[in-house]
Amino acid sequence: MQERRDRLRLIASPDGVEDSVTIHQDAKLYVSLLSPGHQVDHKLAEARFAWLQVATGEVELNGNTLTQGDGAATDDRKLVVKATAESEILLFDLA
Repeated sequence: MQERRDRLRLIASPDGVEDSVTIHQDAKLYVSLLSPGHQVDHKLAEARFAWLQVATGEVELNGNTLTQGDGAATDDRKLVVKATAESEILLFDLA
């Protein structure tokens, strides 16, 4: 659990880097357990977009509040996800 505490942990990718599961899609899946007040940043490459899913808790994605069960799509180049409560998130980096 510590490997995903207050940081993005890659858990699935096309090439299995960082001990992630290999998937046959142009996508990367990250997970994070965020403590209140902590944030993670992620930069999207050109022509990519992201989907953020809030499994538990409450976070702000680039200043927009999302709560448990919410999801949001974005093509912003820089993503800032800040926890306002103990939270678990999934971040999909997609083509």
